[in-house]
Amino acid sequence: MTELGHLPRTLWCTGKYYVKKKTETETVGSVDPALFEQVLSQYDEDVVFVHAGLSDVSDAFETDPYEFLFDTLTSQFESVLVPGFTPSFRDTGVYDKRESVPQIGAFSRCFLKDAQYRTDDAIHSILVHGSYRFDDCDHHKTFGADGCFAKLDADNVLVVNVGTPWLISTQLHYIEMASNPPYAELADTTGEIRYADGEREQITQTSFDKNEYVYYWNREKIREDAKAAGVLEHHSLNGLTVMAFRTNDLAQFLEPKLEADPYYLVQ
Repeated sequence: MTELGHLPRTLWCTGKYYVKKKTETETVGSVDPALFEQVLSQYDEDVVFVHAGLSDVSDAFETDPYEFLFDTLTSQFESVLVPGFTPSFRDTGVYDKRESVPQIGAFSRCFLKDAQYRTDDAIHSILVHGSYRFDDCDHHKTFGADGCFAKLDADNVLVVNVGTPWLISTQLHYIEMASNPPYAELADTTGEIRYADGEREQITQTSFDKNEYVYYWNREKIREDAKAAGVLEHHSLNGLTVMAFRTNDLAQFLEPKLEADPYYLVQ
């Protein structure tokens, strides 16, 4: 029988919890928390942007996965950044900075309660626990030269994936859109932003808009090429995957590849 008693916060965040049935090829065993902390301690940055899969974290540490990850990350880093993405803005035209629940991943939904700051980007907002801010950025041009993801690139922020099934990072979109890819373009969405103080404002959010041909990044190739180049570090802790890279390091690695082959990310 699977023990669910250690998942109260996950249950609260998702509204429901289902037991992930593992196949023989999907195995994450018990991991000593000290080993995970040792991996994180290799990075002396103050700021980290995190993507996490709570199911694998739960299997590895056999405790409430969100609380464990939040406590560990905030003990190691001064500022923890997490995606607060709400792609439904493209349909609803409403983004409430306090109430719009992140739609991509249980970790993000849980983190909303602990976030001390959220960017004004109506589609790709960033949640922050700590002092890191985006005050001088253009929040409504997601992948623009003065946007929030451009600041992450300029600051060469550390990105960490914990328990994700593949390499995940919105910086890939930033690098991709800066290369003016032949298969995707920018698009505007107009709507309303609602601030925590009750104020409302009409905005236009500029983000990517995939064309009629559905495309997918070749994440395995990107990961393996970045590993081979020494840009990405990959750890497997008894089946728990931990990956780390720095934003500008990844951009410097990918930009010449995209210049040589505009379809590098998707082939």
